Amino acid sequence: MARARFLSHPRTRPRVLAAVAAAALTVCGLVAAGTANAGPAPSQDTGRAVGASAVPAHAVTGYWQNFDNGAAKQKLSDVPDDYDIIAVAFADATGTPGQVDFKLDPATGYGSEDDFKADIKAKHDAGKSVIVSVGGEKGAVSVADDASASAFADSIVSLMDEYGFDGVDIDLENGLNSTYMTKALDAIHSKKSDVVVTMAPQTIDMQSTSNEYFKTALNIKDYLTVVNMQYYNSGSMNGCDGKTYAQGGVDFLTALACIQLEGGLDPSQVGIGTPASSSAAGSGHVEPGVVTDALDCLAKGTNCGSFKPDKTYPGIRGAMTWSTNWDASNGNSWSGTVGPHVDALP
Repeated sequence: MARARFLSHPRTRPRVLAAVAAAALTVCGLVAAGTANAGPAPSQDTGRAVGASAVPAHAVTGYWQNFDNGAAKQKLSDVPDDYDIIAVAFADATGTPGQVDFKLDPATGYGSEDDFKADIKAKHDAGKSVIVSVGGEKGAVSVADDASASAFADSIVSLMDEYGFDGVDIDLENGLNSTYMTKALDAIHSKKSDVVVTMAPQTIDMQSTSNEYFKTALNIKDYLTVVNMQYYNSGSMNGCDGKTYAQGGVDFLTALACIQLEGGLDPSQVGIGTPASSSAAGSGHVEPGVVTDALDCLAKGTNCGSFKPDKTYPGIRGAMTWSTNWDASNGNSWSGTVGPHVDALP
C-alpha cells in the first residue's frame, strides 16, 4: 500500500481493536489561544441556517477535507448535491483546554474566507447543512472538566456565528468523557436549539452502551441528529447477535448497526459510514452496492447477508463517507450510487 496515502488524515491508517492508529492531520496556522472567544469577525451573510429540523429524514453525510492529502482538491461548491450534510474537517485545539478554532487551508484553493462563506451560503440556499468537525487522531481536543466543556461550547458557537456552520461533528479518536462532552453539547444546544449534532465513533466505541461514546449519544438523544459510525480501519467486531463479523461485507455493516438500533438510539440517529474508495482508508472499503444492500437489509429486510435483523428499521437515517474529496477522485461513484438510494428509502 502506497505510503503517500497515510500522510495527512486520521481516517487513513489501520487501527487495532483497543488502540487508535489513524493517520494524522495537522491543521496549520491556528490562531492564538483565546481568540475563538473574541466574537465573530465581520463577514458576509452566510444565509439561513439549515438546522437539524431541516435535515432530510434519510440523509447522506460527507466529510470535506480542509487540507490536501492527494485526494481531489475541492471547494464546497464542487460537492455533489447527493450530500445533505457536509462536515468540514477539521477544527483543531488551541492552547486553551477544550477550545477549538478553524483556519481555512489555502491548499483547498480558496482565495479568501469570504469565498468560503459564500459557498456555505450557496449550500444553505440549496438546502444543505454545513457543519464543523472536531477531532481526528491528532485533534488533541480534550473536554474533561467544567472549564473545558464551557470553552468547547463557546468556541463552537463562535464558529457557527462566524462561518455560518449549522452544527458540529464529534470525531474524537483519542477518548471522550461522556459527562463533560454531554455538558458541552447541552450548552451548545441551549444557545443553538436547532443545532445539527453528528458523531463518527470507531467501531470499538459503539460495542456497548457502557462505552463513553455510546453514553454520550444516549445522553443527547433528544437532539442528536445522527451517529455515523466508521465501519472501517477496524478489526473484527461483535454483532448484536453475539457473533463475530469481519469488516468488508454487508454483515459487518448490518450486525454492528443493530447494536445501536437495539441499544437505545432511534433509527433516524443511525447511519453507516464507509470510505469513498480504497485509497480513503487503510482497510474496510466496500463497494457502494454493499452500502445500499445494508441499508435495504436494515430498512426493508431485503438484500441481507447471513445476518438478518429480527425486525426492520425503515427510519434509518442513511450513510456517511470519508470523504467527498476521495469520492471525487473516484468519479463520485459512492455518492452517485448511495445518494439516490438513500433518497428512495421508505
